[in-house]
Amino acid sequence: MTIINATDATFAKDVLQSDKPVLVDFWATWCGPCRAIAPVLEELDAEYADKVQIVKIDVDANPEVSAQFGIRSIPTLFVFKNGEKVDTVIGGRPKSEFVALLEKHL
Repeated sequence: MTIINATDATFAKDVLQSDKPVLVDFWATWCGPCRAIAPVLEELDAEYADKVQIVKIDVDANPEVSAQFGIRSIPTLFVFKNGEKVDTVIGGRPKSEFVALLEKHL
C-alpha cells in the first residue's frame, strides 16, 4: 500500500469505508513534530501494508474533517476500525509506540 493523502471530500471513502484498520495522521507542512514522524509512518506503511492503511490529512487544506474531529494540536493520530474511531495519539512518539498502537487493533 501507499500512504493516502485524504481530503475533506475523500475522507469517508479513504477512512470510514476502509476494510482494514486505518491510522489517520492530522498534520501540517509547518509542523516540526509532524515532519519528524513522517519517516516513521512511511516505515510503518511498508511493514503493515497488507494489514493497515495509513492516511494523512493536511489540517490547513482540509478544515471540515479537522473541525469534525476537534483537532486542536498536531500531530494528532487516530485509529479507525470499521468506520469507528477506536484510539488516539497526540504528539510525536517513537516508532515502538506506533507499532504497539497498531498491533493492539489488528
